[in-house]
Amino acid sequence: MATRLCVVGSVNADLTFTVESLPRPGETILASSLLSSPGGKGGNQAVAAARAGAAVQLVAALGTDGAAHQLRTHLTTNGVGLDGVVEIPGPSGSATILVDARAENCIVVAPGANGHLSLSSRAVQAVVADSDVVLVSLEIPVDTAVAAARIARSSGAVAILNASPTPQDPAALADLFDVVVVNEEEAAPWTGRAVPHLVVTRGSEGARHIGEQRFDVASPDVEAVDTTGAGDVFAGVLAASWPDGVEYALARACAAGALATLAHGAGDCAPYSEAIEDVMGAS
Repeated sequence: MATRLCVVGSVNADLTFTVESLPRPGETILASSLLSSPGGKGGNQAVAAARAGAAVQLVAALGTDGAAHQLRTHLTTNGVGLDGVVEIPGPSGSATILVDARAENCIVVAPGANGHLSLSSRAVQAVVADSDVVLVSLEIPVDTAVAAARIARSSGAVAILNASPTPQDPAALADLFDVVVVNEEEAAPWTGRAVPHLVVTRGSEGARHIGEQRFDVASPDVEAVDTTGAGDVFAGVLAASWPDGVEYALARACAAGALATLAHGAGDCAPYSEAIEDVMGAS
């Protein structure tokens, strides 16, 4: 049975510039290409989870600009339910991404409507409550993330936090979530916290689980062209697979994250379930 997953997070319109090397302060460089695509941690995670086989609802905020229609179309085309998406007057979120020849990136985000997402509506609260797993990220107000976790807990759902960007007070969130997902650079504030499952992504080396059981899961060996969005794909597939067991969920997320680096841009890089299973079967 498909996991009923609610993703609470941001949706952005992305502009991705491909460059030879990331600019230094004050330096002007030329890009070799420019890609306009859908993005945002919440949107990316929702699409990744839906492609991986979950029944996904997204709780997010879109603006009243032209980008909002394109973002809605992208999400619905990928099987993401929008019952929890609200409209906020003004611009949708947006991001500018630079990707260099080594597939490394840097990102600047303008929150737009994402900065005004709340769970004050009972209809939106019901979307969160009617889930097996709730996945939250932090390109939205922290109060909204806290509210989502509390609704998840009260309804018996697993609450997962992709703790990026790093919050100012991790301690205030640690007790609210069953699972926290971070990369190695973000892991220090969470080490030793009372989190049942701390999942640390390690790029091409895979992921580490820290909790009652501590173990590493390897990532498939691929020739990455763009790492943008790979972490979002990892989190989305992890959440979609969590009810099937922790080790399986991490292995599936690592496979999906690796495959995501083979495509340019974040919003459309998530692999489908068949490709994930093929890679897992070959390893």
